[in-house]
Amino acid sequence: MNLTHYNRVYFIISEIMHKQGSLFKGSLLVAGTSIGGGMLALPVATSLGGFIPALLIYFLCWAFMASTGLLFLEVSTWMKGESNIITMAQTTLGRPGKWAAWVIYLFLFYCLTLAYVVGCGNLVSQLMPDFVSLHYGPLIFVLLFGPFVYAGAHVVGRLNVLLMLGLGVFYIAFVVLGFSHVNAEHLIYRNWSLSILGLPIAFTAFAYQGIIPTLVGYMDEDIRQTRLAILIGSFIPLITYIIWQWLIQGIVPTFGPGGLVETLNNGDNAVVPLKNFLDTSSVYMIGQCFAFFALVTSFFGVTLGLLDFLADGLHLKKDAWNKLGLCLIIFIPPLLISYSHPHVFLEALDYAGGYGCALLLGLLPLLMVWVGRYTKNFKGSYSFPGGKIVLLLLLVFVVFELACETYIKFFYR
Repeated sequence: MNLTHYNRVYFIISEIMHKQGSLFKGSLLVAGTSIGGGMLALPVATSLGGFIPALLIYFLCWAFMASTGLLFLEVSTWMKGESNIITMAQTTLGRPGKWAAWVIYLFLFYCLTLAYVVGCGNLVSQLMPDFVSLHYGPLIFVLLFGPFVYAGAHVVGRLNVLLMLGLGVFYIAFVVLGFSHVNAEHLIYRNWSLSILGLPIAFTAFAYQGIIPTLVGYMDEDIRQTRLAILIGSFIPLITYIIWQWLIQGIVPTFGPGGLVETLNNGDNAVVPLKNFLDTSSVYMIGQCFAFFALVTSFFGVTLGLLDFLADGLHLKKDAWNKLGLCLIIFIPPLLISYSHPHVFLEALDYAGGYGCALLLGLLPLLMVWVGRYTKNFKGSYSFPGGKIVLLLLLVFVVFELACETYIKFFYR
């Protein structure tokens, strides 16, 4: 083998390894964006439907959210330079689309911020029940962790490495130690008609589409690799949630004192009822640690995203005073609501998924692609397959979800 041939082979191998590495990291970026605090609500929100119906809900939501992620990818190929959801909406749907995206984005992120502030505050109260009430837990949490949001993405990024490591370690530990406590009889119950109650929060748990423009740049605009990263990265949460669902519903019965239905009525997360059905406290404590890492990583991701969104939208430089003002705008409304509604964790996630995610990450990409393709004749390097028929089927699903959410909120008793 001569030197020229050797260099060519080495270059090809290096390129393949680079692309595989990028695919791996891109997939983890998608998965890491999806997996978070919403996971703690899933077994509770789907408890009235049962284990098997919950799996169907998960699969349908994964398929839908993977599809809308690919629709965002198609729209990204129409854009010049860096873009975001607001830019995409304005380019395809005009000023009405831009302002609709603005309003829905704020609604979604404030609902998520409220959910994670309440969820983290409840953990603080559970850690120090004799000193901190549920009303003041969120305030103490924000006073402790809000300064990291003020410090910015660089500080949070370093901390987030440790948090994600802790999230993975405690999840694995919970699976290893918890599987022996699973009672298969708890998994037999099913009620298909009530399974739709878990649909809105499942939307939240599979959300990641906001990072698609960033992902395209990260993958060096390699559309094939980006498409694979979306499919693989969104599939990882599906497997993670199925295992989590099996563990929680296998350990905690659906009905009875301290069960999942009681937890649902109390608005608590899925880790709380474990203490009622485990002989050893170690599994429960590991579950609590996992809940902490899941909620805090989600809290940082959502609040940093909201801070950047507000700074860009209001055309503010992120200097010391402006960042302080933005942090007050971000934290004061959720803290006021959390004080009067300390059990609003599940309800806030339900609104976030049922309306926020469904509209911003479900309906919006469908409208953008339809108008971009068939009205403005935009062409890019990728087109989601299926044409109008598939778009209409996806539209039917998201309208069904919105109708279910509205019925549950205003008519279901």
